[in-house]
Amino acid sequence: MLVVRPGKWTLVVISELRQGTRRFNQLRRAMGGVSQKSLTMTLRELERDGFVTRTAFATIPPRVDYALTEIGVELLHLADQWRAFALRNRDAVNEARDRFDASQPLIVIDEGDD
Repeated sequence: MLVVRPGKWTLVVISELRQGTRRFNQLRRAMGGVSQKSLTMTLRELERDGFVTRTAFATIPPRVDYALTEIGVELLHLADQWRAFALRNRDAVNEARDRFDASQPLIVIDEGDD
């Protein structure tokens, strides 16, 4: 059974690698608010699951490149479909949430006189 548990940065990394092979710092700069630790963990998980390849070069300073594998490209297509679905259905979901919220009774929490 395949279990994919995308973290906060998984789809961002996959989307960034659509440009082709990227170095770690290129990814980090392009992604903005990701920490080095989070990006490292995300890339390791993606490599472990076979979505990304990691190629290390014995240079000074060391160079490491990341690229999508075949199944990484397939995951990218799924991410694109998910994004299109979200954009296409954004208004319907917001309307459904508004209807649901309006139908729920207002709950008042008594904080007491402490």
